Amino acid sequence: METAKQVSVFLENKPGRLAKVLSALAREKVNVTALTVMDSHEHSVLRIVTSDTAKTMQVLNGLSTGHAETDVLLVELKNQPGALAHVCELLAGEHLNIDYCYCSSGGRNGRVMGIFKVSNVEKAKLVLGASNNKKAERRPLRDKRAYQAR
Repeated sequence: METAKQVSVFLENKPGRLAKVLSALAREKVNVTALTVMDSHEHSVLRIVTSDTAKTMQVLNGLSTGHAETDVLLVELKNQPGALAHVCELLAGEHLNIDYCYCSSGGRNGRVMGIFKVSNVEKAKLVLGASNNKKAERRPLRDKRAYQAR
């Protein structure tokens, strides 16, 4: 598990905009590790993790495309049922919020990368690192009644 820079790219929601960015990255030999695209009526946000963040930023600047960087957590997952749920349960057990997450499409040895934007990256690294070194003592989940309106 490690942290990485994710680049959020702001695109017009029109044919060819995504292809233009991905083709420009390919020409510069930048590999896309994982991506997700979320759209609205007029704009979309491409979130990518690449092999070279600095070169990615250079390419986007050359295209005059708006973008921003964010720290995310990269978690190697077994490509099997429950692997993603397990990570989410560990983070929930320590009351860490997952703002969003997505996964890569493939990886080494039947594994994929889970990309997590969490409320506290350093704490999440400790929690997930401790779970790799056997079971960490987890705090109990909060009573659901605490979240209900009174």
